[in-house]
Amino acid sequence: MTESHGERKRRANGEESRRRILDAAAEVAGVRGYDGTSIALVSEKCGLPASSIYWHFKNKDDLLAAVIERSFDIWAEALTLPGDDTDPTRERVTALAGQVAKTLLDSPDFLRLGLMLTLERRPEEPSARRMFLQVRDTARARLAAVLTTLAPDADRDAIDLVTTYAIAGADGLLIAKEIGGDSVDLRPLFELHARALHDALARLAAGDPATETP
Repeated sequence: MTESHGERKRRANGEESRRRILDAAAEVAGVRGYDGTSIALVSEKCGLPASSIYWHFKNKDDLLAAVIERSFDIWAEALTLPGDDTDPTRERVTALAGQVAKTLLDSPDFLRLGLMLTLERRPEEPSARRMFLQVRDTARARLAAVLTTLAPDADRDAIDLVTTYAIAGADGLLIAKEIGGDSVDLRPLFELHARALHDALARLAAGDPATETP
């Protein structure tokens, strides 16, 4: 069945409204956090009535889960290893880190809002927090696959260790950026982090006892 012009227009308008709502929710949540975000504030920011927001999302929690998911989809594209097997591994890791840093600067909502939620303890776990943990597991799997490609001789324990270290470092660098603002340049920090990761992975793959887990 062919979609009519009117149906296409309504769908496009619906997609545009959803984008505006998500953009507004990301901006509000980035400043006010989970508890400080409300449908009323999002409505004011995006210029759409609350009824339009509820048409797309059942509640605030559902909306913020969608913010995290969309931001992650953008961020996850950066987890693609640049270059090819003929390029030096260290340079590929450093270039990858630059991609991740740029994407976090452009779309930090996945990590910023997710970290806020994971550090809080609530009687009832928000679906936004569950979404963050779910997509974070996906990010971890993708990064582990990248590291395995770069160090095929490393065992599973070594890959898991470096993956955990890499993600923890990224968390810390984003927090440093949130604290330091414009005085903190993420790109060189991520590149420095990448070089440290590369060297640690190389030592683990070579069986260096100084870097092996007990």
